Amino acid sequence: MRVGCALGLTLVVAATGCTRQAPPNAAAALVPATSTMVTAWEVPKNPLTDRSLGDSPTAREIRWGYQLFTNTPKEAPALAHGQIACSNCHLNAGQRDRALPLVGVAGMFPEPNKRSGRTYQLVDRIVDCFWRSENGTATPDAIATPASKEVVAIAAYIDWISDGYAAGHNPPWRGHNTIAADHLIPIDRLDAAAGGTLFNDRCTSCHGADGQGVWIGDKKAAPLWGPASWNDGAGAARVYTLAGMIRYSMPYLDPGSLTDEEAQQIAAYITSKPRPEYPFKAKDYLSSPLPADAVYYRR
Repeated sequence: MRVGCALGLTLVVAATGCTRQAPPNAAAALVPATSTMVTAWEVPKNPLTDRSLGDSPTAREIRWGYQLFTNTPKEAPALAHGQIACSNCHLNAGQRDRALPLVGVAGMFPEPNKRSGRTYQLVDRIVDCFWRSENGTATPDAIATPASKEVVAIAAYIDWISDGYAAGHNPPWRGHNTIAADHLIPIDRLDAAAGGTLFNDRCTSCHGADGQGVWIGDKKAAPLWGPASWNDGAGAARVYTLAGMIRYSMPYLDPGSLTDEEAQQIAAYITSKPRPEYPFKAKDYLSSPLPADAVYYRR
């Protein structure tokens, strides 16, 4: 078995150095996609260690937003009913290349959202993550809204790491965690059993054979299915979306070592498993076609 690490080890770690100016290039802004033991826990812009941030109400909100981002279930237990943190998918606190980085993305909002068929503000996108990736709809009378203090704080953190980037211009690293369209395997040709074999070889050292995650020092890999995982309306519940995340950010300390096909087979295995039900799936994709990889919508 190859020893790898983990789709989404929760990052609650200090980092070095930070700046509030736009970095000159992608390499300066993000932790490299090819992670090492040196860079695996690095956070280039960490508000907990940035003394220039001061102690204003805004600074305190940014710091809490970072803590929410890196340890969501602990910091927002009323809104996050699973055991997934934002940093489980957006690695290195949203600052690793090819791992759904969020540096510079705040200026892209408002933008259209195909799944909901409407225009989203940044806070709307964060609410979506609470409802879906955090399974925050498990208690319908206590769900995130755009005005929730937790949502506003996470938006403040994302705004802060986007400081200096021009509004309306995608940062060059956005969208680079996807598998090329001509390398996608038709859903009906993917083999969940083959994906399970790959999972047992490449993923269980961090996620365990039951997919629930194991402790590695003071960090625990994310649960990939079952009641503590994201629900079936989340982006990661789509096969190709999850495959892109696996392809470029997993295994945690050896990212990029899986092929396009291997990542898709593993994603097919993970999405063959049960997970919480998102109660509002009937309201999704009303104005756009249902994606081929949205397998939970077809069951």
